[in-house]
Amino acid sequence: MKQSIWIVLVFSVLLIVSCSQQETVFYISPRGNDAWSGQLKAPNASKTDGPFASLDPLRHALKNLKSAGSVKIYFRSGKYLFTKQVTLSKDDLSHSIRSLKFQAFPGDTVYFWGAQKITNFRPVRNQAVLKRLPRNVREKIVVANLRAAGITDLGGVTRRGAPPVLLFYNGQQMPIARFPNNGWLRIADVPQTGDTLFHKGLAREKRYDGVPVGRHYGRIAYSGNRPNYWSDDNEIYMHGYWTWDWSDSYQRVQRINRRKKEITVAKPHHHYGYTKNQRYYFLNILEELDRPGEWCLFRKTHQLYFYPPNPKAVSETFISVYRKPFLVLENTENVEIKDIHFELSAGEGIRILGGRNNVISNCTFKNLGGQAVTIKGGSENGVQNCEFTNLGMGAIYLDSGSRKTLTPGRSFVLNNHIHHYSQWIRAGQYAVKVYGVGNRVAFNLIHDAPHEGIYLNGNDHVIEYNEFHHLCQETGDAGALHTGRDYTWRGNVIRYNYFHHLKGPGLHGVVAIYLDDFSSGFRVYGNICYKTTRGVLIGGGRDNVVENNIFVGCHPSIVLDARGLGWASNYFNGTITTLWDRLKQVNAFEPPYIKKYPELKTLKSGNPAVPANNKILHNVSCGGFWMDLFDFYTYNFDSVNTVKGNIIADSIICKRIKEKPKGWDPYYLNIDYSKGYKLCKQNDPEAEKLFADNLIISDKDSAFARLEKGDFRMQRGSIIFSRGFKPIPVEKIGLKGENFVREK
Repeated sequence: MKQSIWIVLVFSVLLIVSCSQQETVFYISPRGNDAWSGQLKAPNASKTDGPFASLDPLRHALKNLKSAGSVKIYFRSGKYLFTKQVTLSKDDLSHSIRSLKFQAFPGDTVYFWGAQKITNFRPVRNQAVLKRLPRNVREKIVVANLRAAGITDLGGVTRRGAPPVLLFYNGQQMPIARFPNNGWLRIADVPQTGDTLFHKGLAREKRYDGVPVGRHYGRIAYSGNRPNYWSDDNEIYMHGYWTWDWSDSYQRVQRINRRKKEITVAKPHHHYGYTKNQRYYFLNILEELDRPGEWCLFRKTHQLYFYPPNPKAVSETFISVYRKPFLVLENTENVEIKDIHFELSAGEGIRILGGRNNVISNCTFKNLGGQAVTIKGGSENGVQNCEFTNLGMGAIYLDSGSRKTLTPGRSFVLNNHIHHYSQWIRAGQYAVKVYGVGNRVAFNLIHDAPHEGIYLNGNDHVIEYNEFHHLCQETGDAGALHTGRDYTWRGNVIRYNYFHHLKGPGLHGVVAIYLDDFSSGFRVYGNICYKTTRGVLIGGGRDNVVENNIFVGCHPSIVLDARGLGWASNYFNGTITTLWDRLKQVNAFEPPYIKKYPELKTLKSGNPAVPANNKILHNVSCGGFWMDLFDFYTYNFDSVNTVKGNIIADSIICKRIKEKPKGWDPYYLNIDYSKGYKLCKQNDPEAEKLFADNLIISDKDSAFARLEKGDFRMQRGSIIFSRGFKPIPVEKIGLKGENFVREK
């Protein structure tokens, strides 16, 4: 009897194991047929069954599986042209599906494309058009009527949106004809007369002729005579950094007054107005179609003019007006998208909305006009082992976790190579934009972009082991990692990242870690800043810890300012209520916030405009200079902040206010000014008194020479370790290889 019971138990266990290991497989192929079963990896000999041809029949198949277990959907080699978005929701899946994987068949290469081939290019025969083209290229330009090719929706260029149309040749994105071909023009002037004042400007800053920056009547002045050669038939746009070097937009040219050399700018205008000497260029001008690869579009007539890099292979030209994501997952669980190339689209890549444990892995996102990946809501969703490149907008938007309850999302961005993004909108688009609570961004390599790398918003995120370089190459007042303007974004940890070679052309320069506008409660630990304009900037915030970091060749390593008592005092006098509105939005003085972040109480008990309780501890600084102290209150910064145990081997120790000025103007005491400030150098008694709890050294040992050469693997015995500094795990920073697996 006992033996029979054991036989039944063993059989039951085997049955359970067999069921748990059950797998259902579907195949999709360019050589398939949606009327087939989709369960053969290639067509059978009689061509009566085989793989699906598209994703369309899958919804029905997945809904009706009775005992699926895990499901794999294999794509065979080829290019899959998308003309409509594919959405998969939780309701589309059988309850028997425990996991679902979309992936390329092993050894196959799979492309999802949002572009179609242009087959009706012809030489230009219209004499009026030929006369407008540069003489030396007239025989090389071809034209296609897009309406005749079945393309009617050409969209329109918006100030800050994704590009409505993209052109590709031989798999590469082609540029719109522009002037100048490279670099920028400068606004010659902004006329201060007209019927309507569209923007009154910012009174606190007057760069030229006493005019508040941004003030305009809808016109800008240009220099030179190039517009004299352009026909009014063109649909001309301008792209520029119109007032601030961290805010760009596209603006339509309404009219050119060639006698006055003025451009009337079509509404809507740039949000911050227009300012003399700011950068811009013109685009979509037929007369400037002078370089291989350039193109020009006339929406009214649907004519596309193109200068192909190789006139004999013009058939390799594709156009995309597809502006939607390829795939959208809604509230799904345990879905993986793997080994697929998402390319050649004016739209987005993938959206994951809600759900749990949905993962994008080992994919490539290239030549897309919109955001590559959006993850919004849900938990434990993420992106890993992917490459993102040549993107019109940002790479990854991640918003996971509840800010009301401080419930962590535990979503992730791990081991991705992200570069050459933000190629259309040049500012405000990021490699990773993080919102929510409790997410992780680690082991990524982020480089070569006009603006910033990561923008951080929310609570309890961990940003670690990433490498950043050659960012903010076109902007100013920017950071490789940037955050700010909310007292409640606390508990974030920025550790063991490597920032290097960061220098931009714009006003106020580049910061590696930019804790902007009252950022508070951040922990910045164990990072390396090498040849960055500025290392860490604490912009008036409180309760931040900057500890155990290495700064080499930074100018300076750390900036601390008291902007709330200076140029940003309007955040505390009732003029701008942003900080207080955001405190109310999450009930910051009640649990769970006040329990988890008790430092919030000090915003009520003292003067919140004072940058208090910041701790700068056990850092190493050499090859540049140590610290900038800005705005009046930082004259006495050491009475409310702690700067202790740092090893300072810089020739310049700090830049600080000389004394409280009479008739103090809070605006001139700012980051790029020298008036009212003093440089404290080595052996300066004032510097030694100011940093008495730190070690200021001029005789550096060999460890410093290694640091200045970019070698951060330090050995014990150096004076560097005399004040509590601990080694940084340099070997763990950066990409981990394509087979990296996240730890759970």
